[in-house]
Amino acid sequence: MAREITIVGVVGLGTMGAGIAEVLARSGVRVIAVDVDAAGVERGRGHIEHSTSRAVAKGKLDGGARDALLGLISYGTALTDLADVDLVIEAIPESLDLKARLFAEVDRIVRPEVVLASNTSSLSVTQISVHTGRPGKVVGLHFFNPAPVLRLTEVVRTVVTEPDVVADVVEFARRLGKEPVVIGDRAGFIANALLFGYLNHAVAMYESRYATREDLDAAMRFGCGYPMGPLALLDLIGLDTAYEILETMYGQSRNRLHAPTPILKQMITAGLLGRKSGRGFYTYDGPDSPTVVADAQTPRTSSEDTKGVREVRRVGVVGTGTMATGIVEVFASKGFDVILRARSAEKAAAAIGKVGKSLDRQVAKGRLSEEDRNATLGRITPAVEFAELADCDLVIEAVAEELSVKQAVFGALDEVAKPGAVLATTTSSLPVIECAAATSRPQDVIGLHFFNPAPVMKLVEVVSTISTGADVVATAGAVCARVGKHPVHCGDRAGFIVNALLFPYLNDAVRMLEAHYADADDIDTAMKVGCGLPMGPFELLDVVGLDVSLAIERTLFNEFHESGYAPAPLLEHLVTAGRLGRKTGKGFRDYSR
Repeated sequence: MAREITIVGVVGLGTMGAGIAEVLARSGVRVIAVDVDAAGVERGRGHIEHSTSRAVAKGKLDGGARDALLGLISYGTALTDLADVDLVIEAIPESLDLKARLFAEVDRIVRPEVVLASNTSSLSVTQISVHTGRPGKVVGLHFFNPAPVLRLTEVVRTVVTEPDVVADVVEFARRLGKEPVVIGDRAGFIANALLFGYLNHAVAMYESRYATREDLDAAMRFGCGYPMGPLALLDLIGLDTAYEILETMYGQSRNRLHAPTPILKQMITAGLLGRKSGRGFYTYDGPDSPTVVADAQTPRTSSEDTKGVREVRRVGVVGTGTMATGIVEVFASKGFDVILRARSAEKAAAAIGKVGKSLDRQVAKGRLSEEDRNATLGRITPAVEFAELADCDLVIEAVAEELSVKQAVFGALDEVAKPGAVLATTTSSLPVIECAAATSRPQDVIGLHFFNPAPVMKLVEVVSTISTGADVVATAGAVCARVGKHPVHCGDRAGFIVNALLFPYLNDAVRMLEAHYADADDIDTAMKVGCGLPMGPFELLDVVGLDVSLAIERTLFNEFHESGYAPAPLLEHLVTAGRLGRKTGKGFRDYSR
């Protein structure tokens, strides 16, 4: 028989504790809220009153409901006030010693059947539980901030947590309007374990000056649809908080990718904690402000960057696949004359036909006029011979992702392209310098990695090799801006920005599933609901294709020789079995075809 939970004790009334108390009272649960002293109690009461006032002002709560909610919460400074509660939720600072002492004391006060829950985001629930006489009735109940808004809760079971306790806490979380996911007890649980490895990797990119803070953040927002870039998110979380979580994770995993990047400690020591201190990776107009202001790292405006930009009026595109035709459409629709080079006249005609169908869909949706459609198609010229690209100012290679094929294309372009023409590759993973080496003009070669579908996706990664000329880099950035794309600049190494940050995170998710730590549905839910990502890792892997994902992960591993990047065996086995994702109807999930 399920426990009846009508009175809940909340210990610790900081931002999280006050938010949890509000969530409970919103659901009609009586709350006994306890903090260490009167000042803490008043601070917590103020949090709740301010939050509920905002809800009333926004029309999300009426005045009567607010009064009823506030009436369900009683406050105190004595743990003995918890004697009659049915559940205790601890939300005090992230210190194992503090939490252990609190649980030991509460254990002596409440009834034997009462469940004790910790809101810890990274500490071991097992280590907390052994300080009580009821370790089987101790769980983690990790709410996300702000608790009244975010729906995810992670229910953390230890090796001795009783199954009925887990079931009762899950049911109670659902009663609060939350989406609970059940997981084992390891540092970071699901969301933080996957999120903070990715954030730490982004910090390492920034520290090594591989890319600017603005380009790192823009790459993940525009390339992956993330609500915030990694460095802006770290500023919101707080660099000190992030450092503590990473230290805890590294202490358990000994995974070098969880070891906090050194610059984090340096910034914390200097008082650069993020938004709460007014400065972190970015500078804000005051403590606790979300408004970013210019500082010494803020990039110059584009008008200041036009020096040395080469004139580009005619663009050549080599290839007839989805990416090639998308790029042709992008340039032709923005007024450029485009030469589409294919291996045969029939292939060229079919490729232009694909562009026409794409434009027709836009006309049908009212996004494009018939006149503009015809004008766009009129700017596209088919070609079979490389010599027909001789007058192009920019030539973009978009053929198969095989180095030998691309090198052959660049060798041919080197023979026919006019002096000063920019030669670009759309590769997503191969070394751009290998393409440049196939020419006698490596200074004119650059990577322009468009994202699929090219007409829709705003991001382009502009990849410079050690040989690329500064004027070519400037030209690439200017051309991207002219066609409405957001260029981000990075060096020539595996994965560039987006894939180098995305695929280790996806690989970590597969390892989590492989270890039977949580199931695919709960992991996907945690990342979508808890972190606001557009897709969970397994949904995304199935869309990208498990074979494509495995190839990218192998490329990253072979370049960096980082053990944490080695593809998870489960991914390799699924590919071997022919489970490649949606395109085969089976991947991490089965799909009806």
